[in-house]
Amino acid sequence: MSEKELRVTKIENGTVIDHIPAGRALDVIRILGITGKENYTVAILMNVESKKLGKKDLIKIENRVLEPREAQLISLVAPDATLNVISNFEVKEKYKLEPPETIEGLIRCPNELCITNKQDEPILPKLKVVKGSKIVLECIYCGAILTSEEITRFIL
Repeated sequence: MSEKELRVTKIENGTVIDHIPAGRALDVIRILGITGKENYTVAILMNVESKKLGKKDLIKIENRVLEPREAQLISLVAPDATLNVISNFEVKEKYKLEPPETIEGLIRCPNELCITNKQDEPILPKLKVVKGSKIVLECIYCGAILTSEEITRFIL
């Protein structure tokens, strides 16, 4: 092993989230609600050399498989990430995360005056995913905009 190589051991069971844009691993950790008090072993690598991306982040979580809701939210901050489900030290399933066209009931609208933020209105927030160089969410009810950098502040 050369001095420049990073050595991170394989996990027996759990999830590996790879190809996270550099600097976004902590947003993914927030989405997953990981505080460090859980009983998971978590490895977070940030700004790792990548032939494909230049730099990337990577997260390994032992003994935890992600819920579809969590994968959907991660796709908004890391749209090109891959999710690997590990069992007996081998990749059993591999998914490329892709942002959905709309996201409903997972993120609240940032506009406090939006009908979805009224206590007496039983309307779930619904945001359209606008794909470009960066993902932006747009409330279908009031048109408020939410950038991918703001998403973790508005998760329900």
